[in-house]
Amino acid sequence: MTLSRRSFLRSGLAGGTLAISAAAAGAATLVKPTTGIYVPGTYSAKASGIGNVVVTMTFDANRITDVVLNVAEETPTIGQAAAETLKKALMAAQASEIDAVSGATITSKAVMAAAKKCIQQAKGEIPVEVVNTGKASDEDPSDWLGQPPEIAESQIRRTVDADIVVVGCGTGGLFAVCAAAEAAAKVIGIDRFATGTGVRGDLGALNSRYQKEWGTKIDKFDFVTMATQYAAGHINQDLVKLFCDESGKTIDWYGDRLAERGVELWHESGDKDDETRWKHYPTGHSPRWGAKGPDGKKLDGNAVLVDYARKLGARFDYETRMVKLERADGGRVTGLIAETADGYVRYRAKKGVIVATGGYGQNYAMMEALQPWNLRVIGRNGALPGAKGDGIRACLWVGAAMDETHSMMLFDRCALRPDQPTGVETAKKGDVGFFWIGSQPWLKVNADGKRFFNESGIYEGILHADEYQKGHCHYSLFDSDWVAQTKEFKMHGCSRVHPFENGADPNIHWKVFEEKMLPGLIEKGFVQKADTIAELAKKLGLPAAELEKTVKRYNELAAKGVDEDYGKEAHRLAGLTKPPFYGAKNTGYSLCTMDGIKINTDMNALDTEGNPIPGLYVVGNDSGGFFANTYPNLVTGMACGRTVTFGRLVGLALAKA
Repeated sequence: MTLSRRSFLRSGLAGGTLAISAAAAGAATLVKPTTGIYVPGTYSAKASGIGNVVVTMTFDANRITDVVLNVAEETPTIGQAAAETLKKALMAAQASEIDAVSGATITSKAVMAAAKKCIQQAKGEIPVEVVNTGKASDEDPSDWLGQPPEIAESQIRRTVDADIVVVGCGTGGLFAVCAAAEAAAKVIGIDRFATGTGVRGDLGALNSRYQKEWGTKIDKFDFVTMATQYAAGHINQDLVKLFCDESGKTIDWYGDRLAERGVELWHESGDKDDETRWKHYPTGHSPRWGAKGPDGKKLDGNAVLVDYARKLGARFDYETRMVKLERADGGRVTGLIAETADGYVRYRAKKGVIVATGGYGQNYAMMEALQPWNLRVIGRNGALPGAKGDGIRACLWVGAAMDETHSMMLFDRCALRPDQPTGVETAKKGDVGFFWIGSQPWLKVNADGKRFFNESGIYEGILHADEYQKGHCHYSLFDSDWVAQTKEFKMHGCSRVHPFENGADPNIHWKVFEEKMLPGLIEKGFVQKADTIAELAKKLGLPAAELEKTVKRYNELAAKGVDEDYGKEAHRLAGLTKPPFYGAKNTGYSLCTMDGIKINTDMNALDTEGNPIPGLYVVGNDSGGFFANTYPNLVTGMACGRTVTFGRLVGLALAKA
């Protein structure tokens, strides 16, 4: 099998198992407390939330003395964000029954379930559970691909037949399931979690009805050229052309589904007078959420599409993880074997299997082996919890080919404390700041206090420039006039913090950042605040004299309205003149990997000779040929728009085959 030219890389991270020390660790015999309520020790238990949640609790004879939550597989901005609140609640209650965190009900219930098992273990009511927190393929870059598991026929508990099986019920998978169900196919979506990971918010398209209503026009071949330039030619232009031709129809379809549930879809127009050196393409579409479902809960993309698909007869099998595809004697992919709580299940797919598991952004071994340079400039990992590389590895095991260039989507929105290093270990701990306005074109300097880059451009540009700077990082500086400055900057896509020209909402409004995010970042040491530049330099660990010199020069350029040093546009030159001043040490926030299995315009996986593998189709971040080098973030929602468009196209095509 021919793999990536970088598949031989062997440096990386160490795997591990969560150690458990308790009086009865590993024993099947129940040990009852001799005095007090508990057998003193440390106990762990696992429960299913969005992903696997592991709770570790330490007990003395009568109290819970410590709680550790491993929620790495939960949604970063929801379940992971709720971890500290849940931990404090467990400690305060000294019990497993606590109030769920609003918006993170699934994670909360999983934490309570696992905590209950820890308490039962400590009381001697159930055997001690030994929890393995990771697999070698997720931690060991020396063998990130591994071998497909050997599963005997006697281990198969049952067989399920369908026309189409979709693996992964997130952004791409849900659109594929809905499309297949509309065309009357017998379709089953499987997902490793207790519910799907949802639909991303910003969806890119060309020629949607929303764009036409506003007057947005994008030339198809300008767009194809842009995509090719970002990728330095490492793409399949036919895939980009297909996106240009079909994405508008897909967005219109999604808009209809949202409207049926009382949700508006808005086109993010950008501004007509925002001339910059980097061209912006106003492709974004975002739902304006607020409507509630029959259960009284606020609707989201997952609820809308799952409800719709089920009404059409689609089936969803959750807590079902694909472990391998099955291919008949080098011919057709006939289906797959999945692992469930009851054991292994064989899924047979008459028309095809669609793989949509989200890439490998949560698999550090694969990233270390295939694109280690990007791991040097991250501090936060925002990849969805299911992005373990399972889909890509399964496709490679049956002979598919992978992109030869490897890349990830990076945003410059991670803030570190001045003494924190960039890199994997910091990202894995998760104790970093979510610095939403890091992409604003503030003055940015290196560890020597010197400006080194034009701050107005794509999010990844300065991160890759950080590869040539001390500490692989940069520092963003701004003053108290930042609200007015961000309005004048006229940013695009998710970096925008003011409403768009046509009234569409920004992802995060400046007031949210001002009132909620910024105070927390300052309190936790991720943003420094000072009355003078010299004081700010000291707090950030920068040379004061050099930083003062840099700021003085930058303020002179801002006053002139001409950036003689790096050519930044005049409307994005914002001097630092109004104290107090703010500064943050910045590095990358990774959202997903962008390389994957080679496909053709039918989304059919290709083998190492470039021939289609019958029965195997791949969409979203598991698929390749669309991006390389860096993400064109000035094309809002390009990745998600590609994912939903190709998911819908392949679902319809297979159903009609």
